[in-house]
Amino acid sequence: MSSPVPDNVFVSQVSRFVLSWDGAVLGVSLACAAVHSVLNFTSTSSSLSKLRDAPAVKVSDLRSILPLDQSDRLVVVRGTVEAKSAVDGTWTSLKSGVLISKETNHRAVVVDSTKTCIVQEWKGLIGWSSDLRAIIWRYWREHESNLVRKVPFVLVDGDQWPIRDMVVVNVEGSSHPIPLTIACHHLQPVNPSPFSFLKALFGTNYPIGVLTVDKILPVGKEISAVGLCSLKNGVSEIKFCNDLPYFLSEMSKDEMVGDLASSTRMLFWTAFVLGSMSIGVLGYAVVRNWNKWKVWRQQRQLQQSSQAADSDAEAQSEEEDVPEGQLCVICLTRRRRSAFIPCGHRVCCHPCSISVERDIAPKCPVCRQEIRTSLRVYD
Repeated sequence: MSSPVPDNVFVSQVSRFVLSWDGAVLGVSLACAAVHSVLNFTSTSSSLSKLRDAPAVKVSDLRSILPLDQSDRLVVVRGTVEAKSAVDGTWTSLKSGVLISKETNHRAVVVDSTKTCIVQEWKGLIGWSSDLRAIIWRYWREHESNLVRKVPFVLVDGDQWPIRDMVVVNVEGSSHPIPLTIACHHLQPVNPSPFSFLKALFGTNYPIGVLTVDKILPVGKEISAVGLCSLKNGVSEIKFCNDLPYFLSEMSKDEMVGDLASSTRMLFWTAFVLGSMSIGVLGYAVVRNWNKWKVWRQQRQLQQSSQAADSDAEAQSEEEDVPEGQLCVICLTRRRRSAFIPCGHRVCCHPCSISVERDIAPKCPVCRQEIRTSLRVYD
């Protein structure tokens, strides 16, 4: 187990970085988050407006609202999932166009099978686990294989038989989630081998089971399709719309509108709060840094004027004869003008005292005591 000390150091360093420049970094981060929320709010608001304007129809009523020039129109269609082969009317196509779940024998048009290998780690009697071993164990613990199978499918009216109206669902290129149902969740234990005891004894990882999860889009499930619909060769076809977060969903149009409206309100208040906080923090940082800059500028002007006065005084003092006991112990050319604090020794001229202060560890040339600053002394 790792020590919490490095984590505390990391958190401390991050906190110092965030609060640097009197919170300016924090203010910029909040501003970026606010801008991101505003962009999401704008996109969600646009999607909400488009979804509200889209008509919600049954499959049988879809032809009456579609334009005859084969142009796309945004619609919300509610229907029952059916394999496209079942509408073709031949038993050969019916057998080859429907997927069968191996575990449950459910008829489906989309089957998502995931197998995860579960690995056990035990330190054993003489075994040990290093950080590298832990990384490998996490990798094998999360290692899984995924297989997605799809067949062409359509939406039909569930109460209509024989089927006369349908809309073909085109899922090619879509990254929208599909409303799948868990059909199987089975853990198959792995039979131990003769080497399992040795692996456990010496702290080696070994598999204990395989978790199989099958998610399907079953035939006969009622869903809603939201997308661009058009007539192609006399057959209605619907495809996804990149501007909308939904394509295939179990929710009705009213439920989707309510969900988007809730997300829009949440994004609005998130952007408002983050924007207000960023303005406050950035304003505070600007005022603080402005005041610091003004103080630094005043000190700089005073320092420049003091240096000019000191240079004049030094020039005058150089013209005079300086007694041997009043010479600077460093340069031996100018009069002693500065006293070190806290020791109080007056042994250097003003330029040499400034050079001593700029050292990494300034010390008095006489007593070698650490000094904080120097004070100009006028006779």
